[in-house]
This record gives sequence, C-alpha cells and structure tokens, in this order.
Amino acid sequence: MCLTGVDYFSTLGYQPGIAFLAAGVLSPLATLVLIALTLFGALPVYHRIAALSPHGQGSVALLEQLLPRWRGKALVLILLGFAATDFVITITLSAADATEHIIHNPFAPHWLDYPVWLTLLLLALLGAVFLKGFREAIGLAVVIVIGYLACNVVVLAVELWSILHHPEYFANWRTALVASHGNPVMMVAVALFLFPKLALGLSGFETGVAVMPLVKGDPGDTEAQPTGRIRGTGHLLTSAAIIMSVLLLASSLATTLNIPASAFEEGGEARGRALAYLAHRDLGVVFGTVYDILTIAILWFAGASAMAGLLTLIPKYLPRYGMAPDWVRATRPLVLIILAVTCAVTVIFQADVEAQGGAYATGVLVLMTSAALATAIHARRTGGLTWAFGAITLVFAYTTVVNVIERPDGLKIASFFIASIIGTSLLSRVLRSTELRIKHVRFDESAGAWLASLTAPTVRVIANRPDKGVESEYAAKWREARSSHHIESLNNVLFLEVQPGDASEFVDDVLEVAGVQIGPYRVLRCKSPAVPNAIAALLLHVRDATGRVPHAYFGWTEGNPIAYLLKFMAFGEGDTAPVTREVLRQIEPDPQWRPRIHLG
Repeated sequence: MCLTGVDYFSTLGYQPGIAFLAAGVLSPLATLVLIALTLFGALPVYHRIAALSPHGQGSVALLEQLLPRWRGKALVLILLGFAATDFVITITLSAADATEHIIHNPFAPHWLDYPVWLTLLLLALLGAVFLKGFREAIGLAVVIVIGYLACNVVVLAVELWSILHHPEYFANWRTALVASHGNPVMMVAVALFLFPKLALGLSGFETGVAVMPLVKGDPGDTEAQPTGRIRGTGHLLTSAAIIMSVLLLASSLATTLNIPASAFEEGGEARGRALAYLAHRDLGVVFGTVYDILTIAILWFAGASAMAGLLTLIPKYLPRYGMAPDWVRATRPLVLIILAVTCAVTVIFQADVEAQGGAYATGVLVLMTSAALATAIHARRTGGLTWAFGAITLVFAYTTVVNVIERPDGLKIASFFIASIIGTSLLSRVLRSTELRIKHVRFDESAGAWLASLTAPTVRVIANRPDKGVESEYAAKWREARSSHHIESLNNVLFLEVQPGDASEFVDDVLEVAGVQIGPYRVLRCKSPAVPNAIAALLLHVRDATGRVPHAYFGWTEGNPIAYLLKFMAFGEGDTAPVTREVLRQIEPDPQWRPRIHLG
C-alpha cells in the first residue's frame, strides 16, 4: 500500500490548494462528489480489473485482449500516450510542488528561490538514482508514507478541533456559500459540475493494480487463479481508498475554513502547499519543517514511482509490437529520454503546479475511463453487471470531457505524446520489418521424420499459397515448379504453406510446423504473423538440421510492388520472395551458407 501511496497519498501535498482554486468555498462539497466517485466508481472498477489481470497487467493489457488485432494495438498506443502524460506530469508536478515546499520553508536560503532551476535539479537527482539503481531505495517508501500520513493526521486533527471550537467558522462558510450560490440545490449542481477539476485525487489505482505481483496470496494459489492475491489486492485498494477519502474531506474542510482566500492567490503562502501552510502557522516552525521534509520526500518518491511505471510500461508493449528498437528494453537509455522530456515539460510550464494540474488530471481520467470501459465490455460478454459498469464508464467519460474542455493543456500534451508514439512506432515497424522475429522452430513428428529422411544433396522447398488443400492444387503447383525451375523429382521436395496470423503481432516465439501428407505430396504447414519471416526461419532451421543449404522456389507475384509492400506492413504478406531473401541476407552474412531463393 505504501508503494501505491507514494503516488496516491502524495497528492495531499497540492490537492487541497488546487481544489480551493477550482471550486472556492464549494471545495468540500465537490470533494464529497469526488469521494463518492472514488468509493462507488473507481474502487469497484479496479476490484474487477484486479480479478481479471492478477499478474499486474492493468486495464491497458485487458483492453488489448478484449479488442483483437490492430484495433487493440491502436487503442493501446493511444492509451500509452495518455499514460505517458499521466506519468510524466506526475514526475514534473511532484518535483514542482516539492520545490514549492523547499522555497517557502523559513529555513530555506533566498538563493534557492528559483523554482525552474530547483525543479530541474530535483529531476536530475531522480534520473541519477535510476541510472545508479532504484531497487535499494524502494524500502524507504514505507517509512516516508507512514511518517507523512502521521503528520497529516496531526495537522488535520488540530485544524478540525479548532473548527469545532470556533462555530463562527461554519457560520462564515455558510454565509459565503449562500452569497455565492443561493439555495442548496444550486450548490449541489455547481459541485457536480466542478468536481472534475478535483480529479487529481483519483490517482493511484492503476499503480495499485501494477504492484499485484508483490501481494502474497494463499498457499493454494496458482498462476492461473491466484485467489488469495486477488483478495489481498482488493483489501489494499479498499484500504488506500478509505484512508485517502477521509484525508481528502478533512483537508478540504480544514483549508477552506481555516485559510484566507488571499493566501491561495499567486505568490500566496498557501499556494501549492495548503497543509504545509497550516502546519507552520498553527504547529510551529519545527513541526512545519518536519512536515515539509516528509512532503518533499513523498513527492520525490511519487516521481520515482511514475518513472518506474514508465520504465515498465514502454518496454512491455512497444518492442513486442515491433514499434520500438530492442534497446528500449534497457533502463539507462530510456531513463535519459524520459529525463529530457520531463525537463522540457518543466521549462514549458515554468514549474507551476496549478498549470500542470489539468494535464495530470487528463492522463489519470483517461486511464480510469479505459479501465471502466474494459470492465463494462467484459461484463457484457460474461453476463455481469453491464449496466453498473456502463454507468461508471459514462461518469468517468463525462469527467474527462469536462476536464479537457476546462483545461485543454492535458489533451494537447497527450496528443503530442500519442503522435510521437505512433509516428516513431510506425517508423520502427518499417525499419524492423525484415527482422527474423521467430525465436524457435518446432517440427511435429511427421515433419521431423520427413526432414530426417531427405538424402538428396539438395533440399528443395516449394512455397505454396494456402488454398483448399486438395491434391489437384499441389499437382498444379508441382507442374508449375517443374516448368519454371526444372525440378525433376519429388524425392527431395517439400511443399511449404504459411497461414497468415495476427499481423498486428510482431514477435512469434515458436513457429509450430505440422507435416501433412496429401497424395504423393509432403506439405509443411504453419501459421505466423509475417509470412516471409516465417519462411526464412524455417529455411534456416532446415539448413541447421540437415547441414545442407536448402533451396526455396517461388512464383512471381502479379501486381504493383508498392501495393504489396504496404500489404506486407499491414497484413504480414505480400511480395513474399524478395522480403524472405532480405531477411535471410540480414541474418546470414555468408552467401555460401545462406538458403537460396529462386523466383520464376
């Protein structure tokens, strides 16, 4: 829970101030709406996500499974753009708010009063830790979160006690509410309209699912059905949501009733650090400084949590899709790229916490909407509570749309990330199209026996486009091969058919090859996302298994070669022979040991 909490609970560092700036005296009512959405919307959704993805895959992977082929891949790329927005802005916003707590501490020297440069320094330190190795620092999360929550409980208890002993605070608040919004019905209506601006308080659920592999399950748990882990994650999510809901409501009341509105304005002492302001004012400089230190620590760890999320998320999808080079799996180069992006975002937003709030909320809300949509689709397919999850999806969608309309910066940043990810992904897919892709080739008993029985000096493989699979089809192909390539005997000939699979997939770990006897013709059949790459892998396997260089025979493909190139990129098949030859050329530098490609 503390690993989740460095992201989730750290929003208390800036959420109360942002809530007041967004909703004013209605902040407590808008916070109540947010809490209702947390407990009766986000929490049930992520309970279901935990049950459906018990190994920490999360909502993105679930949608990928529910939507097949390129539809699922395209949606994943878009969601990765919003996830990148969420995590990047988490890093920059948290660092910016940590800077606010440093600068406004009474013990801080004046020469530190350069928010942008100080934030960039914090980001550089974060990057340095990841370049060194972050694993050892994770244990500190428990100490930091417990200390931070304890300090918040003390501050909020003191402030709420003060409110209870000063009835005029409530009277002044009611007067301000009536003066601003009239009757209670109007107050509730405005609160419902304003609560999307408080959506920062919803972050952390996706992280809670991501840490599922760390949750200890029951002794009888299996990888396929880890019941104890799912139950434990449900307890984790529920505990975090209840703790945060109580703290959000208490902080909203304390800051709205106990801090003058002028302190939230630009340059005010409570801007970006409302609870720290109360800690210094009412509990003394020493306690306030301890609170600042713990707040800075948890905000810094929130950035670390987001960095770890990016380092897990990007290598999990893009290289597997062929949409990023394999070096993306390496931590250090990716850390440097993320660090450069966060520094650019910090400079663009001038390390302003409020300015980045919209982008952060957009990333969080889109991910939560996608999670709700995934649960709704799954419920519809399995006959579950479709109407309930559908209603939650609509609420999250409404919240997202309102947030985007009010603060479009988040959509602009997300659009930049989406365009960058899709653009670089397509370029990478083109550049990597002639990679071998297949790691292992496995022949069944019949195919293996045929391979072992080949005694002729030359192994000949005739490529055939899969059709009805009747004997006359292979007889016609055999006549064509004899005419075009002057092959005289069937003794050393194998026919090869590759059925196109899901072309949106890139890597095929194992190519399963089946041997089928049709009349006098021996046919090798397999299925692969990319036909030329599969043929190349099979030829290399035949070469290694027999010690002889195989010869493969193709017919000319009628049509425009450019059109076939595009067809290969989208559907994994096209002008097969030249692509197969190029895959072989890249994998085998020795022309004498390279399988031969004949085209006629």
